[in-house]
Amino acid sequence: MKVIYTPTVTEYLIFFDFDETYYPHECLPEQLNMVYELEQYLQLLARNHQVKIAWVTGSSVQQIQAKMKMAGMTQLPHFIASNLGTEMWEIKSDGHWVTVPSWTEIIKASGFSRRDVEDLISELKSTYNIVLQEQTQFGQSGYKMNYYYYPVSAARTPYDLNVIRHLAANHGIGININICNPKAGDPEHAYDVDFIPTGTGKKAAVQFLMDYCQVLPSKTWAFGDSGNDIEMLRMVAHGYLLQNATAEAKSYHNNVAPYPYAEGILHVCRNFFGE
Repeated sequence: MKVIYTPTVTEYLIFFDFDETYYPHECLPEQLNMVYELEQYLQLLARNHQVKIAWVTGSSVQQIQAKMKMAGMTQLPHFIASNLGTEMWEIKSDGHWVTVPSWTEIIKASGFSRRDVEDLISELKSTYNIVLQEQTQFGQSGYKMNYYYYPVSAARTPYDLNVIRHLAANHGIGININICNPKAGDPEHAYDVDFIPTGTGKKAAVQFLMDYCQVLPSKTWAFGDSGNDIEMLRMVAHGYLLQNATAEAKSYHNNVAPYPYAEGILHVCRNFFGE
């Protein structure tokens, strides 16, 4: 795999969610052909407009690499904020992955503890009768702990989710909750509940990279497909859901590309950059 051409000065930043945004899980031939076209187009943007690319994703590095291999993708971005922005990687022009020390310090300063999360899970069950199911099929990362919440009833769900958010805040733990997307491998009729260090997550990762690359907010784009992308889309000047986005995401964000996946990304970018 090669890294997209790395400009010496960053004029623009484009952020992508990975699953069901940049990478289509069905991997249909027509979808993958558009991905390959997108890869080549981003090379042009990097060379001609000093654009840098970042993937901001809930997937782990290992999952990203496996999916890229499955799809035959060949181009790596300049940055990857993996595991819901709890890890930050800069991909050098020689293909070497390096962590970003200043981001690592933010995580260390958060005081995130897996034991604190486990205590919170126990409190939810014993005091509030709220049961979260561990996402064992995706594994647990060092700084992200993943669970599913299965609604008991329409009336109780908002109460339960508010309790989860309130307890996480009391414990000093960051949290992401959104309706699952079955197309990305999640179960139907469930919620993703991710516990992460405070000061991390997609929104924080986007703000960090904007500062790190010294890019004006007016020269930032982002693309996503689900509820956990909304804050990222609102952080940039030009935030777009793709046409294949979930109903939940579309209820929160009105700026929707007219096409799905890479086709929608290409449409939006060509309208601005040309090429």
